[in-house]
Amino acid sequence: MSFIKLPYIFLLVVISNAAFAQQQRDTSFTFSKYYNLVKGSEASAQRQIELQSDIDTTWFRWKERGYSFGFIPSKTPMYTTVNGVLSTPYMVQVRGNAEERNKKRWGYHVFEGYAKDDKSRITMLVNKHIEMERPVAELYYYSTVYNHDETAYNWFKIGSDVKQHSFMFGRDKALFYGSLKLTNALTLGSIGKEDISATKPDGDDEQNAEKDAKYVNYKELKNGGDGTIFYDKDRDIVVIKIKGKWMKVAVEALPEGVEYGF
Repeated sequence: MSFIKLPYIFLLVVISNAAFAQQQRDTSFTFSKYYNLVKGSEASAQRQIELQSDIDTTWFRWKERGYSFGFIPSKTPMYTTVNGVLSTPYMVQVRGNAEERNKKRWGYHVFEGYAKDDKSRITMLVNKHIEMERPVAELYYYSTVYNHDETAYNWFKIGSDVKQHSFMFGRDKALFYGSLKLTNALTLGSIGKEDISATKPDGDDEQNAEKDAKYVNYKELKNGGDGTIFYDKDRDIVVIKIKGKWMKVAVEALPEGVEYGF
C-alpha cells in the first residue's frame, strides 16, 4: 500500500467515527424508513431495531393465494425476508395490535410453517373461536386445498417422529399409538338422536359447524370398529361394538355401603 494513501485512509476513519458518534448522540437518528433505530424511551439513549417493508399492491407475491389469503394488500406491507437462519438466545414473540386484521391473517394466525410443496402448512392461531365459554388457541396441519373439509387436514403428530408411535391428531379423529394414563375420570361420549345426522350438510364445514358435527358423530359411530363405545343418553345405556354388532354393556348397582360424595 502506498504511504501517500495512508493519510487519506486515516482521515476517512476519523470522519466515519465522528459521524457515528454524532449519530449515537442524535436520539432521532434513523437509517431509513426500512431500518430504524428507535429510542427505548424519551429519557433513554438506548435503541430498539425496527424493520419494515413497503406496502405495494402490485407485488407479484400477492397473486399467490398462500401469500395474500387473509391479508389486505393495500394495508399489509410486503413480506420482509431474511436470507439466513434466525437464531436468538431469547424468544420469538407475536403480540396483539390495534389492527389485527392486517398484521396477522384475519387477526388470528401467529405462526405458519410451510412444507416443501409451499402450500401445506402447520398453523397456530389464537381467538378465532369461542368454545365452552372460553377463547381457543388452535394448532393444525393444513393440506394443499383451501376449505374446511376433513380431507383438508393432515395428521399433526406429537411425541416423536417415529412411524407408528406417539399420538396423531386430525380434524375429527385422534390416533394414539401409545398408552393413555389418566389421573382423573374418563367420560364417554353422551350421544342421542339429536346429536346424529346421517346427511352431511351442504356448504362449508366452518359455516355449518354444528350440523356437520352431528354428521361426524354418525360417520364415526357407523365406521367405528370393534371396541367402539359410547353412552346412549336416550336409553341410559352404555353400548359397545363387538364383531360388528352393537351390544349393551351390563352394569349393576354399587355394593351396599359404597357411596361417593360427588
